[in-house]
Amino acid sequence: MREPDRFRAAVGAWAAGGTDAAAAATAARELARDGLATVVLVEGVSDQCAVEALAARRDRDLADEGVCVVPIGGAMSVGRFLRLFGAQGLALTVRGLCDEAEETYFRRGLEQAGLGSGLTRSAMEALGFYVCVADLEDELIRALGSTGVEQVLAAEKDLARFRVFQNQPAQRERSVERQLRRFMGTMSGRKARYARALVRALDPACVPRPLDHLLAG
Repeated sequence: MREPDRFRAAVGAWAAGGTDAAAAATAARELARDGLATVVLVEGVSDQCAVEALAARRDRDLADEGVCVVPIGGAMSVGRFLRLFGAQGLALTVRGLCDEAEETYFRRGLEQAGLGSGLTRSAMEALGFYVCVADLEDELIRALGSTGVEQVLAAEKDLARFRVFQNQPAQRERSVERQLRRFMGTMSGRKARYARALVRALDPACVPRPLDHLLAG
């Protein structure tokens, strides 16, 4: 697939509805004909960055494989996107990744799409959908350990900022792991930047299970 960014934009406009939806649907269908086989649904851009960073580490070209990672702007939209990509839409293979707190939305979306009933987490995994505990940032922080994450912060020239952040009254009683998670979400673009950086720093044997299994498929 040569134009994944255009496809993501077209699908987003199609899913949003409104006056541009019909034109966006036509554009998405045209772009999908360019070798697209699989769509990976993730909640946000930082998740997309992590998936694509791991693929790059494994010398995989997702676009060349016909795979497009699509952030859906929050788990409540998953049912709408499943309909667009399912048998009555673009008829693509669909996989996905979500946070533990949003698992219910993904389960309900899969069931409403006719992909099962009373789905357990293992049943969702059999369909290619994986749940991060508690979220992908938490998975990555646990995989690297707080010391490893601080080394990444130092490489990104953010360690001094993090030390100042740790000394804020609201942060002092929190664990280092919780401080790290909060710090990564305090500035626009930081969460996505660290999703890439943390994945690049991972030991290949310590990739979080949901992320590893998502790409293994």
